[in-house]
Amino acid sequence: MESTSLANYKLISFDKIPSTQTYAHELVSSGRATDRTVVLADAQSAGRGRYKRTWVSHHGNLYTSFIYRIEERNPRLSYAVAVAIAETLLPFGIRPSIKWPNDILIGGKKVCGVLIEYSKDFVIIGIGINIKTNPTVSEYKTAKLIDYADVTRDTLLANLIKSLDIWIPMDFPTVQKRWTELAAGLNKTIVHRGCSAELIGINDEGALVLRIGSEYIMTYGDEISI
Repeated sequence: MESTSLANYKLISFDKIPSTQTYAHELVSSGRATDRTVVLADAQSAGRGRYKRTWVSHHGNLYTSFIYRIEERNPRLSYAVAVAIAETLLPFGIRPSIKWPNDILIGGKKVCGVLIEYSKDFVIIGIGINIKTNPTVSEYKTAKLIDYADVTRDTLLANLIKSLDIWIPMDFPTVQKRWTELAAGLNKTIVHRGCSAELIGINDEGALVLRIGSEYIMTYGDEISI
């Protein structure tokens, strides 16, 4: 383990640990967590995504968890994080899109996953970005950044920190507008709970807005397929 400071953040880095997200939770539960801490690993043996899915974590990619102190939970935070990641990739000449709520796609293939969890007075934002390798997953196609641009992990992390600092405190109307501009499948037919629906966007409360026939529905936790 190595601990340093980076752009007003405390950086804790490992060669390999089970999960940066799990370690971040341990910091919180033990009372050792501080605001603006980054947990970084070269590889993970038990990386995880949403719904307890395994996140394959070989060497060469970015695996990190950000710890921020919060006053209350923010159901719209995932959109700000997604926009921040997408904006991080744009200067490299990469044109990402966002699959609701915060998966980052390149050419329709998943290159980044996000896991946001709360613990005591903190939010823990886990981010995994494929840089040099991408796993084979049966449910969806994957991508890696190196196929599109010359990207190093440390440069990516530094730029990501700057982008998160911009977008996390941003007012939601601005986040909402930018998320909509980057949204994958907008105004197109997607699959929600096994049914076809048109993806309209997100409302002011952060709900996904879909249209099935003449009926509009709002959803928060469900997944969609594009």
